[in-house]
Parts: sequence; C-alpha cells; structure tokens
Amino acid sequence: MGAKNKSNKSVCVIGLGYVGLPLAVQCDLKGYNVYGLDNDEKKIKKINSGKSPIKEKFLNENLPKVNLKVSTNSKIIRKSDIVLVCVPTPIDKNFYPNLDPIKKAAGVIVKNLKKGQLVIIESTINPGVCEEVIEPIFREAGYKVGKDYYLAHCPERINPGDPKWNITNIPRVVGSLNKKGLAMALKFYRNIIGAEIYPMKSIREAEAVKIVENSFRDINIAFVNELAKSFDRMGIDAVDVIKGASTKPFAFMPHWPSCGVGGHCIPVDPYYLIERAKLSGFDHEFLKIARKVNNSMPEYAVELLQDALNEIKLSLNGTTVGILGLSYKADVDDLRETPAFKIIEKLKNYGAKVFVLDPYFPKMSDVKNPEALLKKSDAIMLVTDHKEFKEINPEVFKKHKIKIILDGKNCMDKKKIEKFGIVYKGIGR
Repeated sequence: MGAKNKSNKSVCVIGLGYVGLPLAVQCDLKGYNVYGLDNDEKKIKKINSGKSPIKEKFLNENLPKVNLKVSTNSKIIRKSDIVLVCVPTPIDKNFYPNLDPIKKAAGVIVKNLKKGQLVIIESTINPGVCEEVIEPIFREAGYKVGKDYYLAHCPERINPGDPKWNITNIPRVVGSLNKKGLAMALKFYRNIIGAEIYPMKSIREAEAVKIVENSFRDINIAFVNELAKSFDRMGIDAVDVIKGASTKPFAFMPHWPSCGVGGHCIPVDPYYLIERAKLSGFDHEFLKIARKVNNSMPEYAVELLQDALNEIKLSLNGTTVGILGLSYKADVDDLRETPAFKIIEKLKNYGAKVFVLDPYFPKMSDVKNPEALLKKSDAIMLVTDHKEFKEINPEVFKKHKIKIILDGKNCMDKKKIEKFGIVYKGIGR
C-alpha cells in the first residue's frame, strides 16, 4: 500500500469519475483521510459497497482495500484540508466550452470553506480560468486567496486502460497563485505520486500545459488522417508509410489514422484554447483545421464503406452493417466523445440496418457475441479495437458470408481477410 502520510491530513475529491475516483483511492492508500463528493447517488452507493463503477485495473484491485467516505452531501468539504476538483469540462453542441460544472464546484466549496484550505483544480481548463473565473467566485464571497485559502492547478493526467501508466506513476505539473500555495500543492502530490512533480512559474502556465499536450496529439492525428485520405486516392498504404517513417530514430513520432477521435481530452481541449485565445485577439487557425479534419473521420469511414459496397454493386441503403465497438478506445467502458454514435447515425441516414456489439456495454448491444453479430450482417465496421475483436479469425467472417470489412482502427489482418475473398477497407489502407 505504500508509506502512510505522516501529516494525516484530510482530502475531499469532488467528482468521482475516471479522474477523481482513482485519485481518491491513491490518496487513501498513501495515508490521507479521504472524502468524496458526487451528485450521482447510484455511483455513491456502489463505491460505498466497495465496488468500482468504472472497469479499471487499478480501481478493481485497490478500491476494496480503502475506506473512502463518499457522499452527495457537500458539507463533507468542511472536514478536509485539501479539496481536489475533478469535475468534467465539456463543450456544447457548437463546440463552445462549458465551464458550468467547475463554476458549480467552486460555489459549493465557497459555501463549505475551511480556513486555510488548499483548493486544487485538476479539471482541464484553458489558461486564465483560475484567475478569471474561480478566484472571483471566492473573492465575491469575501475570501482572499493566500489568506483564507490557497488555490492551485494540477492538470489531470490519466490514460484509461493503460497497463503501465496510471495515477501512481505519471509525472505531474503544478502551478499556484502564490508561493505558499505552490509549496503546499507540491508537497501533497509528492506524497501521493511516485514520479516527478514539476513546479510551473504561474498557475496560467500550468493551465496551458494540458491544453498543449492534447492539442499536440490532435494536430498530429489530424495530419495522419489527412494523409490517409490523400493516400487512399493514390493507392498508398498510410500505415506502412508511417511504420517506415518510424524507423527514423529522431524527430519523428508515429500517430495513426482512424475512423474518429474520442475521449474527453483530445476532441475537447483544443476548443478551450481556441475560444480563450479569441478573447486575447488571436485566431488559432491551425487548431481549428485539425479539429475539422478529425471531426470529418466518422463520415469518411462511412463513405469508404459505401464505396466498397458500390465496388460489388451493392448499396448502403438496405445493407445490414454490424458495428464492432462503441467505446472511444480499446478495452475500456468509456463512451465520452466516441465516434461510434456519429458513425451509426450516418449509416442509418443512408438507409443501412445497424446492429451493435460492445462487450463493455451489454445493455447497448443488440447481440451477445461476435458470432451472433456476424450472422445478422452483410458488412462489418470495426469502430473500437477491443482485444476480442482483434482476435476474430478471418475464417469466421468467411463462414458468415461477410462481404466487406471496414477496419476503422487498422488493426485487422488485411492479407488474411482478402485471402478469403472479403473486401477489406482500412483508413488509409
């Protein structure tokens, strides 16, 4: 379980989702007295029973070992020396940042503030939010930062489903509005995490770090997605080209094309920087183009399937398409910003009959296993590269007379599939 924290301070985690719950568990494992606040009563009941509402290795192994005191009652904030805010920071249907959850969390803290409390925002926010949005909420209630409380930002870093990197060992960055707040936050994270905790010169710099990390990934993914579209027309396998480029031992980092970008970070965070920069008179053209390219991939995947059907003189209208996967990434039960729903919507708009299977979402699945899905389908679209989907033997596709496979993650064996006379289409392959 690791060394117990000698200070034995209390921590309250607001928002017990993919970020907050592992953080709460880790704080308890490191000797803190941990409270948790969430407005989902079903989730609270499950956690109190020792069961994780999220399918994740770290939580499955460690949640039964700890003694979290979780509730929907915000008064538990008053018992804590440190408050960690891990609420969502989403975008609306017009891609505009929605800061309502974090504003509400700040308002709840203000009503239950304990003198000298350290408030740390882990939610991903654009540069300026702590100074321009959160601090004024406390100030208007009569509380002065550096005197009545301390405010810091440590942008969350978590990679669901990653067997190596988790809450315990990923390096972090921390910024604060004053030196004492920074020192307090650094001490806290160095107590609970076995990795470098890097101090930033300002809280605004800390806010910018996470946005830059995810915008970097979004831009590079957009680049290879655009290459995939280009190489499709030229008869070049984009995956092979990227593998070839990866042999260069410096100045190249491989990213891979796919049917869409999902998760709460990459398709969301760039918009926070785009919109905030506008207020400072700057237009992030590059980020907007990257978002446009990546947002286009679900429709492009459907178009590839339609083209493949046309090659064998079939129409998407009336064709039964089996969807393998709903999750935004492999082997996790996470639907945030998944491209699957856009793909399904596009298919139905074109008149296709759609059946879905995802083992992580049995209630949303139309069948219980891949074999049952194949029996119903003329064509298959792999949207999520879950392990059990990658392990399907191509002979099974042939057995069920699957005509076309659209591999949205480029994870299937193209040669073996084509050997059985099945039309294979990948993204850029």
